[in-house]
Amino acid sequence: MTIRIAINGFGRIGRNVVRALYESGRRAEITVVAINELADAAGIAHLLKYDTSHGRFAWDVRQEREQLFVGDDAIRLLHEPTIAALPWRELAVDVVLDCTGVYGSREHGEAHLQAGAKKVLFSHPGGNDLDATVVYGVNQDELRAGHRIVSNASCTTNCIIPIIKLLDDAYGIESGTVTTIHSAMHDQQVIDAYHPDLRRTPRGQPVDHSGGYQTGGRDHPYFSAI
Repeated sequence: MTIRIAINGFGRIGRNVVRALYESGRRAEITVVAINELADAAGIAHLLKYDTSHGRFAWDVRQEREQLFVGDDAIRLLHEPTIAALPWRELAVDVVLDCTGVYGSREHGEAHLQAGAKKVLFSHPGGNDLDATVVYGVNQDELRAGHRIVSNASCTTNCIIPIIKLLDDAYGIESGTVTTIHSAMHDQQVIDAYHPDLRRTPRGQPVDHSGGYQTGGRDHPYFSAI
């Protein structure tokens, strides 16, 4: 049985999901049927094909009107600003991968379900009322078939929590601090410019806040420790 997925938000994470899927050789198991991204279709195709960090995508990528072709696979492109307008029911979407970094509450997850999706996975921290927050290598055994709205926590959390677990299981940890060197994010300034968070206004940004460690406040010994 093929799992039909839709990607909401086609930034770095959304694009890397597509790259990882095609490089995994599991396209017979998982099919991307739609991508919702406010950017224009030509820009979507260009950024998938060329990546500064990962290089040129091995598959042929082209765009025809509002369809993105990866090899011979056609993916429908959408440009809807609200979840309610997304045609998940029409497209028979099994799982929505919400990679916007904006949506993350249970209300947002329920909106995807009401639009016709069967399940929702946030690529970023969500609220404490989600069905689960899962970090692979730490608590994936808590995931249940009945869970419909799930978060994968944050990128930094996925990097540090498995290491913390290994150290704690082997030796025990009483306390600690973590310093992370993080890649620039889409809302960080490259010039001195306005930002709601004043720590992100200067071009240099030597110190940022610890939002990357967010886990959605899940009641788990490793999650609650940071």
